[in-house]
Amino acid sequence: MEFQNHFKGHLYEQYIKMLHLNELYTEQEFNSFRQQARKYQIDMLSNNITSVHVIDCIGDYEPINHTGIVEKMGLSKASITKISAKLLEMGFIMRSQLNSNRKEIYFSLTDKGRHVYHLHKELHKEKEERFYQFIESYSEVELQTIGKFMSDLVARAEEYSEGKFTINDDIKD
Repeated sequence: MEFQNHFKGHLYEQYIKMLHLNELYTEQEFNSFRQQARKYQIDMLSNNITSVHVIDCIGDYEPINHTGIVEKMGLSKASITKISAKLLEMGFIMRSQLNSNRKEIYFSLTDKGRHVYHLHKELHKEKEERFYQFIESYSEVELQTIGKFMSDLVARAEEYSEGKFTINDDIKD
């Protein structure tokens, strides 16, 4: 029993360390993305990657309306409104209306936005290849266990993001 509690404590410490390293990794990843974008003379608008993910969403589903972006990304309407306004102002996206529905505004990428979109796809492809190389050494049984753990972890994170419970509720567990 003592071993199990010690091991659970070790797992928790590793989990917290991974969260901190993920913050650093995300920051470094975005800085690397910005450097790549500068090579194409693309000036990025903010210090977070969410605007790039909005460009990616629009590129994947264009033409897409505001509601579609909100649904695909799971962000608030206000966030998408703010980000899309900045992307419009910076020339990454454009607005249009479809002939069948003149009320609804749809977003598409400009040439500048398409450069960001393709650069983002390239970086994700590289990251995916590195991930596959990393997990290559695990057996099928180990991968199944890791897969279950990751699914449970993602479900828990989604519950947090949806406000189903707070960190204080988690401490009580």
